[in-house]
Amino acid sequence: MFKIRTMNTISHLGTDILEKHGCEVGTEFERPDALLIRSADLHQTEFWPELKCIGRAGAGTNNIPVDLCSEKGIVVFNAPGANADATKEMVIFQLLAASRDILGSIEWVKSIADRGDEIPALVEKGKSAFAGPELCGKNLGVIGLGAIGVLVASTALKLGMTVRGYDPYMSVESAWRLSRDVIHVDFLEEIFRTSDYISLNVPYNESTHHMIDAAAIASMRPGVRIVNESRAEIVDDDAMIEGLASGKVGKYVTDFPNAKLVGVRNCITTPHLGACTPESEEKCSVMAAQEIYDYLKNGNIKNSVNMPNASLDRLGECRLCVIHRNVPHMINSILDLISARNINIEHMLNKPRGEYAYTMIDLAEKVNGEITGQIQQNPDVLRVRVV
Repeated sequence: MFKIRTMNTISHLGTDILEKHGCEVGTEFERPDALLIRSADLHQTEFWPELKCIGRAGAGTNNIPVDLCSEKGIVVFNAPGANADATKEMVIFQLLAASRDILGSIEWVKSIADRGDEIPALVEKGKSAFAGPELCGKNLGVIGLGAIGVLVASTALKLGMTVRGYDPYMSVESAWRLSRDVIHVDFLEEIFRTSDYISLNVPYNESTHHMIDAAAIASMRPGVRIVNESRAEIVDDDAMIEGLASGKVGKYVTDFPNAKLVGVRNCITTPHLGACTPESEEKCSVMAAQEIYDYLKNGNIKNSVNMPNASLDRLGECRLCVIHRNVPHMINSILDLISARNINIEHMLNKPRGEYAYTMIDLAEKVNGEITGQIQQNPDVLRVRVV
């Protein structure tokens, strides 16, 4: 049966699923079929031929060399939405912290702990220093309407905010879950122009690098309050520090501290707490474990960040799974090899994703290594499996 190596502390709810299906799960396997990880950095890892997939028990995959995995035919899974509730709650805290100086007030109260009976009077006299605006009636711009962004938008509506959302890549699933009361805008500039608060909920990639830069900040409302539960690199730190110093940005709350931001006035930093709940870790581990097993056992792909999603009910005696480049005539070349051996095809599916594609073919009889070897000889084929 399959061997899965864990490289971080993974909730037993996920590993139990794998063991229930007969998989071996441990930390010491040298050449396992799959890796189940959280934050382990794999960028310096030399991958072995037996490694078929990597499951990330979380949403972000910056710790995985995804492009290299694609070239080696290694499917990379993540767990989108499994930590959405936990992260949504963190964003709501960030909005509140950006409004009233709750954290500063707590520290101030601690500082007067030795004043005894004077404390109530001191509190009444000093509380105004920590006052701030209500969320109710304010404009919130949500950038990114995925699993987390949709929940943030819905919760903000219940708090009485006017919510605008921007996401040019919003999925059909997210669109169904998004309240009709959220104003969907087509241009990012409209979010900047109209928002009292901005919540960043986008993945980090080349197109979102420094999405919030000096030009973006200049186009925002004076005193705008920005919360970042995405990734540090979404925001240009130097531009943000300048915006805070000038007062253009009233508060910046980020879950990604660094040497530049820690201690900056009106910048609140927390230590990446977004998904740090036991419930989130359990849900992420369960989702990643299910994805790994379904791929190893059945060849089905769900929630991959580098290969197309592809699921097929099983028919026939065996399933041929081919990861290949998305080039012309590839399907015909595979089918020609099968038909030359008079093997009936019961079921098949081909799905592309960018420069890669995935083909599953259910066959009426089992095949040996000869046919898989011939398919693998094609330079545009990255991996062949029979399951």
